[in-house]
Amino acid sequence: MKSQVAVLLALLLSITAIHGAQAPIATQTQGVFVPQRIARLDALLQRYVDEGHMAGAVALVLHDGRPAYEHVVGWSDKEAGRRMTADTIFRIASQTKAITSVAILSLVEEGRLALEDPVSRYIPAFAHTTVAVEGEDGRASIVPAVHPITIRHLLTHTSGISYGTGRNVAAMYEAKGLGPAAGFGWYLADKDESICDTMATLATLPFAAQPGEDWVYGYSSDVLGCLVERASGMPLDRFIETRITGPLGMRDTHFFLPERDRARLAAVYTIGDSGTIVRAPDGGRGQGDYVSGPRRDLSGGAGLLSTARDYARFLEMIRRGGEIDGVRILSPRTVALMRTDQVGDLYPQPGLGFGMGFEVVEQYGGKDLASVGAYGWGGAYGTEYRIDPDAHLVMVFMQQLVPNTTDIGRKFPTLVYQALTPVATSRQPPAASF
Repeated sequence: MKSQVAVLLALLLSITAIHGAQAPIATQTQGVFVPQRIARLDALLQRYVDEGHMAGAVALVLHDGRPAYEHVVGWSDKEAGRRMTADTIFRIASQTKAITSVAILSLVEEGRLALEDPVSRYIPAFAHTTVAVEGEDGRASIVPAVHPITIRHLLTHTSGISYGTGRNVAAMYEAKGLGPAAGFGWYLADKDESICDTMATLATLPFAAQPGEDWVYGYSSDVLGCLVERASGMPLDRFIETRITGPLGMRDTHFFLPERDRARLAAVYTIGDSGTIVRAPDGGRGQGDYVSGPRRDLSGGAGLLSTARDYARFLEMIRRGGEIDGVRILSPRTVALMRTDQVGDLYPQPGLGFGMGFEVVEQYGGKDLASVGAYGWGGAYGTEYRIDPDAHLVMVFMQQLVPNTTDIGRKFPTLVYQALTPVATSRQPPAASF
């Protein structure tokens, strides 16, 4: 009888985790983390809240698919008196890029797109792009692109497309409502137009480098979002829901917040003159237009909202080679393409590379204590994630601080790694997913 109750309890815990219920995940730290060492992470997170460096956070670690650590700390909205919870919804900004990359690659697998396809085949405005080249006098000249931008360029951020950075082009981007001079360079939620309309405008502006000649971070994944719409004939949000988040049971991942979930969205904070957090202004470029904005511009590079549990499930699917619980999203070979360095010396950080959606650790020590072959990225609101196949880990850290001036996101994975027991990195049998 006791064994039957234990099995039933385990099943119920698995179901609530999959569907994002508020009950805490039953973590299984024994054999994964040294208790005294993982307590260091608890203390660090609490100290950052107590000292005013962040309002609150959710940290979640899966080991072989099982929840091994989940810690909720601080406030989702301090001024409103709302505590952080495991199902708090966050603006994940550039964590959107990995999901959009999966969407594109699923269309490549179907033969609707090819990696070497020119973008102009689907967005005609990209047929004649230009590049701003700075001369010896510091002034920019605008020259034609010598190569067409391809889907491969977009996936690897070698298209030359920036976020409108650079003193010689900032004013041009601002005039079109893009780039950092017009607010956060990646922020499109306030635009009352489609993503393809925005990308057609982008194509008229000069880019930062010739295609294939440099690694430049910018609107490339937003262009991919438009390509998803053009190749599939579906709006980006519906395609992602139908093909990725829906099949994976990611019920809390959306481009714009359902009205019913307004109270679950974490508030955005920034750093004030005193060096501690202050709540960002309401609406617009402060708290964002994720609830009551136009709800039209679906940013494939920075537009999604999600929870730690939802995003961890997406990452666990990737860690397993594109499949989880009998649901296959991508083939293992395609996932291998995503996590394999594609840019070589173009990537600016020694010991690291970039695949088709993720930064990749190429050398031990290139990224804190990460194993060679680990991969991940983060978001502008201070969110971070990583998959470490060798250590059997998925790590997700969620907060809402912009600009993110703290180092907590860099310290988080280090404190996870230092707490691992030797058995945690030995080969384990596949686990039932959370």
